[in-house]
Amino acid sequence: MDAAQRLRLCQERLGTRLCVGLDPDPASLPTPLRNEPKPWHRFLREIISATAPFACAYKLNLAFYQQFGAEGWELLEYVRSLLPDTVVCIGDGKFADVPHTSGVYARTYFDRLGMDALTLSPYLGRDALEPFLERSDKLLFLLVRTSNPGAGEFQLLPTASGVPLYLHITMQALQWERQAQLGFVVGASAPQELAELRRIAPGEWVLVPGIGAQGGNPADVLAANGDAPLLVTVGRAILYASTGTDFAEAAHRSAYAYAQQVGFPTRHPMP
Repeated sequence: MDAAQRLRLCQERLGTRLCVGLDPDPASLPTPLRNEPKPWHRFLREIISATAPFACAYKLNLAFYQQFGAEGWELLEYVRSLLPDTVVCIGDGKFADVPHTSGVYARTYFDRLGMDALTLSPYLGRDALEPFLERSDKLLFLLVRTSNPGAGEFQLLPTASGVPLYLHITMQALQWERQAQLGFVVGASAPQELAELRRIAPGEWVLVPGIGAQGGNPADVLAANGDAPLLVTVGRAILYASTGTDFAEAAHRSAYAYAQQVGFPTRHPMP
């Protein structure tokens, strides 16, 4: 079963589109854990256990692991080992480079770390993404309209055909020959652009960051997306819902609340 099929099945089973971000930020580590020898191991283990009833995917922003050097790589492998086979693990690295370098990225994160999906930058063109596109069991999310305030500087620029750059990239990518399942990243702060993208990409997966701490509105996202395949990421608002001894319980409650907000019409009671 490929990553996209597994994601769809997990969403049907849980009744939600929620993806939880697992980004270890030293400034937000709960105070009671600060004197432990491996605080992030315990913290992320308990967070995964607390949120598993509501999450169909987890997104690991790789920069937060790289900041710890060799210990961060070990933590990344540990966290990946904790995630059940029923969910999809997304490596968020915004990868793309010349083809032989992209091949190293693909082998590292797909083969060594066992990631099910990656975020990719499309700006080097198709040949740079070929090592990712040939992975038939994987799911790829291309950055097209991001959630940061400065995203419009380039992504909204009109192209020669008159459409903004983010839509031109989407249309071009849909024409690529590929074996991997292709998806797109559209920030929650851009529901209008999400609706525009859905007119030309009605069946592809879309990964939406920017809910929670970044202020995105889940209702606006769902209205713009309709019934198309969707995955909504919430990070800090779940992960650091509390920095006290109740951090796991608080994450559980927050994950439940967001799972309801991005759920399907049939909702499940809180375990």
